Amino acid sequence: MPTRLTYYRRRARLWIWCYLMLLPVLAIYAYVRIVPIARSLELSFFDWRLISRVRPFVGLANYVRMVGDENFQIALWNTTVYSLATVLISTAIALPLAVVLARRGKTSAIYQTIYFLPVITPMVPMAIAWKWIYDYNYGLLNYVLSLVGIPPVAWLTDVHIALWALIIMGVWKGLGYSLVIFLVGIRNIPATFLEAASLDGASELQKFWHVILPLLRPILLYVLVTSTINAYNVFTQVYVMTLGSQAAPGQAVRVLVYDIYQNAFQYFRMGYASAEAITLTFIVLAFTLIQFRAFRSQEAA
Repeated sequence: MPTRLTYYRRRARLWIWCYLMLLPVLAIYAYVRIVPIARSLELSFFDWRLISRVRPFVGLANYVRMVGDENFQIALWNTTVYSLATVLISTAIALPLAVVLARRGKTSAIYQTIYFLPVITPMVPMAIAWKWIYDYNYGLLNYVLSLVGIPPVAWLTDVHIALWALIIMGVWKGLGYSLVIFLVGIRNIPATFLEAASLDGASELQKFWHVILPLLRPILLYVLVTSTINAYNVFTQVYVMTLGSQAAPGQAVRVLVYDIYQNAFQYFRMGYASAEAITLTFIVLAFTLIQFRAFRSQEAA
């Protein structure tokens, strides 16, 4: 009969074997993810001009400069508004839509495909398509509005509308992702729970609020966290849709990743851009921790 010591030895061998098999994957992950973050953190304390061999140490000067940088403040505000609006609107639409589609049986797959197509379509061609949809003179959207007597709208050049035009595009692009994740969660809810609620006389709204939503909290947390991370990294559609002849006046659609790109590869301020990247990382981390804390407090209540 094996002793307790033998059992622990076997367990230790099993753990060692598992980690040895995972070692190549962990090494690649560290090289691709952890090392660049550490390198960016290091560069944020230097004044490096990319093409210069000299990298004087400036300590926290890049971070102090960032606080008073108007471009950074505008980019931070625009990115936060874009992220909050995109995540909240897409979640508010996807969740009830998933509840409806979960009951459609075989036809649900067709709707899932339709909603998920924008997610798997590359961003650049979709941004170009939406740029033409929003075009002031020849855009499809203004043409449809003209049919009901509404004058054309400068979707990408009006300082008050440009950011919201990007939000609409962002909701359309990410809606299918949230929808499919919610569908997976809803279909894994035991039918006995819903049947018991029906026997107790619960309405459809009550079943959603008291049965489906509480059981979907882990899925909802996952969708909110991943959607927030993706939204704060918005760049491609801003670069494609609002630069050139259709650029918005001023810096109406300046976002953090574009500000990082411009400082790093146009102005060659790599140290300052690294400080912005680290700041963005901590902002996203803070939002993630807030979301985890909020959901834990709800579960405790």
